[in-house]
Amino acid sequence: MKVLVTGGAGYIGSHVVRQLGQAGHDIVVYDNLSTGYRWAVTTGELVVGDLADEAALDAVFARHRFDAVLHFAANIVVPESVANPLKYYSNNTRNTLNLLKAVEKYDIPYMVFSSTAAVYGMPDETVLTEDMPLAPINPYGASKMMSERMIMDLSAASSLNYVILRYFNVAGANPDGLLGQATPEATHLIKVACECVTGQRSGMSVFGTDYDTRDGTCIRDYIHVEDLAKAHVMALDYMSQGGESKVLNCGYGRGFTVREVIDVVKKQSGVDFPVEETGRRAGDPEALMADNKRIKEALGWEPDYDDLETIVGTALAWEAIWLNKKSEQNH
Repeated sequence: MKVLVTGGAGYIGSHVVRQLGQAGHDIVVYDNLSTGYRWAVTTGELVVGDLADEAALDAVFARHRFDAVLHFAANIVVPESVANPLKYYSNNTRNTLNLLKAVEKYDIPYMVFSSTAAVYGMPDETVLTEDMPLAPINPYGASKMMSERMIMDLSAASSLNYVILRYFNVAGANPDGLLGQATPEATHLIKVACECVTGQRSGMSVFGTDYDTRDGTCIRDYIHVEDLAKAHVMALDYMSQGGESKVLNCGYGRGFTVREVIDVVKKQSGVDFPVEETGRRAGDPEALMADNKRIKEALGWEPDYDDLETIVGTALAWEAIWLNKKSEQNH
């Protein structure tokens, strides 16, 4: 298929682009490079552009006959969304609207959307199904929920088919060391811990140790980025074979506490680093895990890297590679 990938130079998008290329798809990446990198686009054509620029976006659609759009481009930092909500409604919600206008105008049949478990908010349950009510508690989650709704509404009014993938906690890196998380000021736990190992951070904080969990810290469902990428490629195959529109959770259905993750990072690296235990952060649910029955049934998806040691190992290996890359770029 001829595929447009927005945000394909970013962490998750770049892993998906690489797998799409391996599967034989013809790819155009549209990315403003605000948090992505040219080197991360390992296949296809890179068009540097912003989704806010409707004329530039239209020109890309006019030049290519796309069969599918995969939409990753977004801001994703929850605390920033609380401090600067309009940035999130502009870059996430409004820019999705801009993209959907082009999808409608050029009659694109398939769309895969990068969503998030943040749309569920602070649920009472710890294992979440796709049918649970959406009640986001921050502008990031709300901006994604609105985007989901726009995609569903356009699909109801047109021939667009979609797969919306709700990510849980994405981590790890390409096992060959080709790609990994290079986001500046990252807030993800495994990335932060790995930066402590390499001395890029002097230490880290654990927010809340009084939760009703096995060691008092929050539990999250960590999914390896390559398993998540595989879900996107399978979603395209599923739709091209006549599969109907679906919303699917992307997670392993089991979780680890913050302390357990930090222990694995320390053990694997052999490096001890300071960890400060502080109070809870507002809006941190006690435990969040994916009910992943639906993605397994619909796509036949099965994870290849469902192992915390493997996730951490690939993240640590990437951190060393990324340090070298950065020092080369600075010389």
